[in-house]
Amino acid sequence: MPEGQNSPTSGRKILASLNPMVLPNLSFEEKLWRRGFDYIVGIDEVGRGSWAGPLVAAGVILPKNFQVPSGFVESKQLTAAKREKFAELISNKALAVKISEISHSKINKIGISRATQFIFRKIVRSISLKPDYFLVDAFHIRYFPKSIQLAIKEGDKKSASIAAASIVAKVYRDSLMSNLSQKFPNYGFEKHKGYGTKHHRAMIKLHGFARVHRTSFNLNYLIS
Repeated sequence: MPEGQNSPTSGRKILASLNPMVLPNLSFEEKLWRRGFDYIVGIDEVGRGSWAGPLVAAGVILPKNFQVPSGFVESKQLTAAKREKFAELISNKALAVKISEISHSKINKIGISRATQFIFRKIVRSISLKPDYFLVDAFHIRYFPKSIQLAIKEGDKKSASIAAASIVAKVYRDSLMSNLSQKFPNYGFEKHKGYGTKHHRAMIKLHGFARVHRTSFNLNYLIS
């Protein structure tokens, strides 16, 4: 059994012992590897705040010999071309990668908070290598012991595994939203990916809601 696995304070000790770094790195992972956790999955979601389309999450398990490449930062700070380049590298180098999505209709039924928890649990349960520790951007995953997970505020800026998950998830979701823009050409999904830009607001006001909008977000004020 990995050292400290049953300690409820072990995650807090890891956070306290690490200084925030400017770029994502393997500091969190290396401390956990030294404690005997071999398969550490970094988990992040993309699209939580979007007004339309699916929520996407990814889980990435990096090898112990992974070399963090130059310019490797969380997905929002990268150009689309660099994200795609890093996503390919991650797919080639990672021990395991899992992507999952939950539809706008499911989000409308259960709400974004439950949808986020649902998709995180799906990642943990379906990734090809069974993880023995989770590094998660911002959230704890319900129904799993806190002794085997760490919720890291702005984790995609600190942990290489979480940053990798954010990149993989964003590349995948951006492609989905570009495809949706062909089905719903009036909204510009290929540009704003469903987020609440000025142009998106204007198109909703002009055309009303498309069936891929998240009506559970109480967006009716946009067309009033």
